[in-house]
Amino acid sequence: MHKHAQFEHLRASELYCPTCRKLQPVRERLLLVLPRAELYDYRCTTCGLSLGSREVKAPAQALVPSSSIPRPHRRPRGTMDNG
Repeated sequence: MHKHAQFEHLRASELYCPTCRKLQPVRERLLLVLPRAELYDYRCTTCGLSLGSREVKAPAQALVPSSSIPRPHRRPRGTMDNG
């Protein structure tokens, strides 16, 4: 097992909140979905302050190469549909 593999899917349940001045439970909220990752924000459940973030990288096999995406059939220029 890799040295850091045990922390690969780590999620915070509590973080220190400087506004509340103590360890507080947090909510994980999806901020942004990118082609290669998802970005999450951790917010204090008491005051709503953003306390941290987490990036989840998409597995390589989940990515679809653009050459495998089906494209609609196009008619050659100059032809018309008489239907």
